[in-house]
Amino acid sequence: MAASTQFLRFLAALLLLAVGVALAAQPASPWVRLEKNGVHDPRNPGLVQLQQPGDALAALPRDTAGNMVSWVKAIESGTINPRTNLLPETEVRLREDDIIVSRNGSMPAVKFPHRQHTLWLDCANCHEQLFKSKAGANRFSMTAILNGEQCGLCHGAVAFPLTECNRCHSVPNASLPRRPPP
Repeated sequence: MAASTQFLRFLAALLLLAVGVALAAQPASPWVRLEKNGVHDPRNPGLVQLQQPGDALAALPRDTAGNMVSWVKAIESGTINPRTNLLPETEVRLREDDIIVSRNGSMPAVKFPHRQHTLWLDCANCHEQLFKSKAGANRFSMTAILNGEQCGLCHGAVAFPLTECNRCHSVPNASLPRRPPP
């Protein structure tokens, strides 16, 4: 009897160890609970009516920055299916082309992927107010972007943050065709 009790204790200890290892291996939620985020008043009784970020976002594909959600992957995988328009007569225009925005300086050039943007937005959201539709007609400025203008209107607010430089500055200048001198 003593041997079987000892064996059961061994199995119980092994099971506890396995559970502990499994719990320790699970990553902590990247989303701060509303009552701890420094924005919401933890004493407000209405807080229980709000959905916690972890509950709302945990099923979505992960990202490494911002709100930790890869929204483009969420659309492409069918995890989310945002409505394309409010008015049924609105024509949805998905563009597949990329535009190289910057070819100068020490930073890699900027690649603007129309597809990822037009999955969410109609062209009129950006053209002609933020950006002119004519090649070469726009003057881009990191100062303006960091001040919440141009690309900074969304990036840093609802899209990945501006601290992720390599997501936009992604094309090595050496890989681009040389422009002839003026």
